[in-house]
Amino acid sequence: MSEPASQIWFVADLHLDAARPAATRAFLDLLAEQPGPAALYILGDLFETWIGDDGDAPPGEQVATGLQGLAERGCELYFIHGNRDFLLGEDYARRCGLRLLPEHMVIDLHGISTLIMHGDTLCTDDLEYQALRRQVRSPAWQASVLAQPLAARRQLAAQLRGESTAALRDKPETITDVNADTVQRVMMDHGVRQLIHGHTHRPGFHDLAVNGQPARRMVLGAWYHGGSVLCCDASGCHLLTRPATTAS
Repeated sequence: MSEPASQIWFVADLHLDAARPAATRAFLDLLAEQPGPAALYILGDLFETWIGDDGDAPPGEQVATGLQGLAERGCELYFIHGNRDFLLGEDYARRCGLRLLPEHMVIDLHGISTLIMHGDTLCTDDLEYQALRRQVRSPAWQASVLAQPLAARRQLAAQLRGESTAALRDKPETITDVNADTVQRVMMDHGVRQLIHGHTHRPGFHDLAVNGQPARRMVLGAWYHGGSVLCCDASGCHLLTRPATTAS
């Protein structure tokens, strides 16, 4: 995939982990492509888990090196926390050349005001998850966790991941997908008619109406079976799938 430097790329839900080296390789290959984008937005869940910037999991340093290389070629890098890597902090961001953004951000995307986010706050029908989210996003909870030794944090991350996997098995897709009314309200609150997010692992474009005006919601795909990149330029946005063979 060779894109002109005017392009802006969006990715989310890579879930990079030492147990899935092919996904890490695919992402590093993307970062090394020439000429590369003018800006790259990572909308959360870059890593499967993140236990703090002092963690020593192998993908962390590889990814930092790859991102820093892209930044040195003039690409602007931005990151919004997901539900897996909400403990990623300023120290790691600095090593990558990343700028940390708030959970909801409006950007000018080739002349169109566009709201970007991870997307988990749109899944308001999943009351159990939203309660957990409020807990783990609490500054007090995060400070308490980060004060623990690495071994304890690894154990906690494994526990939370296991509980999340088990909970998802028992929930219908209508619960874990976005709530249409919440989508409209959030877009109205931010005064936009274009939204980009991840989290749901249901890639695609969705047309809707906001305040009686045509609007669009663009959903990024996960990187479990290849890559998913939203490429935007002055002509519009295109959701590209990088084949699984690229990640082998």
